Amino acid sequence: MATRTILIVDDETAIRDMLRVALEMADYQCLEAGNAQEAHSLIIDKRPDLVLLDWMMPGTSGLELARRLKQDEVTAQVPIILLTAKGEEDNKIQGLEVGADDYITKPFSPRELVARLKAVLRRTDPLAGATQICVQGLCLDPSSHRVTIHDQGIDLGPTEYRLLEFFLTHQERAYTRSQLLDHVWGGNVYVEERTVDVHIRRLRKALSIDNHENLVQTVRGTGYRFSAQGY
Repeated sequence: MATRTILIVDDETAIRDMLRVALEMADYQCLEAGNAQEAHSLIIDKRPDLVLLDWMMPGTSGLELARRLKQDEVTAQVPIILLTAKGEEDNKIQGLEVGADDYITKPFSPRELVARLKAVLRRTDPLAGATQICVQGLCLDPSSHRVTIHDQGIDLGPTEYRLLEFFLTHQERAYTRSQLLDHVWGGNVYVEERTVDVHIRRLRKALSIDNHENLVQTVRGTGYRFSAQGY
């Protein structure tokens, strides 16, 4: 399994250092942010597997950032563990109600942190027990990362794979190029919208067995849609 990336969000450098050491010893990769704005940019661009988020920070609080992340379709699926000295029952409920996946009260041991983190990752892993998705003989298996058409293997680049996976899990809805950039590329501002067209062409070329390229439809004036209707 690929190494998981954890984003540590805390305004205190010493706490970030302590958390990073504990997580790196448990074989996780770490990203760090000292405030909500920096954290949000990293979440959009780097797509961490989980966010360790301090509740009390200057400016935008961890609680408010968690609320924003869970309300945005692009970031709603990112697991969040809130870290705080607040131990009262209503604070815990408040944290979970905004969508946090778990809540750890300071002080805590590194072993407890890693155990809770592993538990959240297991619960929220989109590939845990995932079954393959099939449409008109086109099948994508997320556990093996394989794509086939009528049992014939299809060679896709990593971006085309992510594009197809997004389309298969969001069928019959039109998306603009900007929305596809956010969902598939992570909202990286250095990628132009025309890049989407290039990868759509590559994806269609790879799917050109028995006219499966027609599943990826151009919606004039909008962008693209994946649909088996009219196939």
